[in-house]
Amino acid sequence: MGEMVEPDYRQVLRLSPSPSNTKTLEGLMQVITIKDSTDPSKESTTKSTNLQGHQQNPQEAWLPITESRNGNTIFAMFHLLCSGIGFQALLLPVAFAKLGWAWGIICLSLAFAWQLYTIFILVRLHELVPGIRYSRYLQLAIVSFGPKLGKLLALFPVMYSSGGACVIMIINGGRILDLLFKTICDHEAICQVQSLTSTEWFLVFTCVAILVAQIPNLNSMVGVSLIGAITAIGYCTLIWVLSVTKGRPTDISYYQFDVAKSNMEKIRDKLNALEIIALAFKGHNLILEIQGTLPSNQRHTSYKPMCTGVTVSYILIAMCQYPLAIVGFWAYGNKVPFSGGLLSAFSQIHGANTSKLIMGSIYLLVLVNHLCAFQVYAMPAFDNLEIRYTTKKKKPCPKWVRTCLRIFFGGVTFFVAVTVPFLGSLALLIGGRC
Repeated sequence: MGEMVEPDYRQVLRLSPSPSNTKTLEGLMQVITIKDSTDPSKESTTKSTNLQGHQQNPQEAWLPITESRNGNTIFAMFHLLCSGIGFQALLLPVAFAKLGWAWGIICLSLAFAWQLYTIFILVRLHELVPGIRYSRYLQLAIVSFGPKLGKLLALFPVMYSSGGACVIMIINGGRILDLLFKTICDHEAICQVQSLTSTEWFLVFTCVAILVAQIPNLNSMVGVSLIGAITAIGYCTLIWVLSVTKGRPTDISYYQFDVAKSNMEKIRDKLNALEIIALAFKGHNLILEIQGTLPSNQRHTSYKPMCTGVTVSYILIAMCQYPLAIVGFWAYGNKVPFSGGLLSAFSQIHGANTSKLIMGSIYLLVLVNHLCAFQVYAMPAFDNLEIRYTTKKKKPCPKWVRTCLRIFFGGVTFFVAVTVPFLGSLALLIGGRC
């Protein structure tokens, strides 16, 4: 009772007589042997074989997202933390100033719960059918809506979201570089060197980001994601801890002066606050790709390791974002500006009595985090560019082609950042990935 019986894969099928055949087929039997593909010793070791032993598209082994599937739960956590904590979280006190304490905390909690719910749905969809993995939104869309409509619905949004996130990182990264230079040089009083223009700072950031982007695939970028995760947690913790230790200004207020505002302006403020909270939680557009770096077989799929990574990483993300929102609003009230958020508020209120070492460290942590997150968010765009090449040439991208494609992507994002420097204000239109 309760004993597991090994199924017999040898099936005996009786063949019905053919109408065209006049010979007696009585008693004729054919034995068909089905190979047991669950035997680990008989599994194919090539990257292009799926769980049932059927041949997959060999492109999977050529592309940067699925080129290496040797990741683990820890690696997935690093990618999730690097991409999940962003500059947008520093604006959470602005949302609290519009909504108030109670509604701010309620909306933040609902957004966090919805984020986790939808992420676990995506994790399940990645390997919903045993043996078939959907490591890109494009693949999932094609299965859901068909080849033509799926490509139409997924290809442009993926490139739009990935490219838009990188553009905003270039804009914010260039501004942080300028602030770091001015902090170190004390507004040119020490260095006797004039600061660069905004365009030049954008170019510096883009060049460094594309240099780092030469790492071949997402799984081998785990070291970069580790640095990005450490710096993200570091600057979030530094800002809210220093805000508590420095104390509150005496003239802060926790109320909005809405008397002179029209009803439409009040509604706009509430919607902007909800937008800030919704966009504080990032990384949806990378869940399938990150799970695609994990190994999977019939006995041990990628579902449980990914769920563990998501759970642990989002506990850490909550430990960063809730203090930023609550402590930031407590410390600065409605004095937190929309441009720069807590970073600007801390600099304006406490910058004069804070050492250059601490201010420079905060700016440096934010800068390094932007450089690391750029790599993770750019990977879907790199992958799509290489899909075009490998589909046409029927072979992997040579190293020089991969380098040229990534330089091309960096040039396009830099051009957009220079021509549309106010793109950070349009975060809702491009997914808010800043």
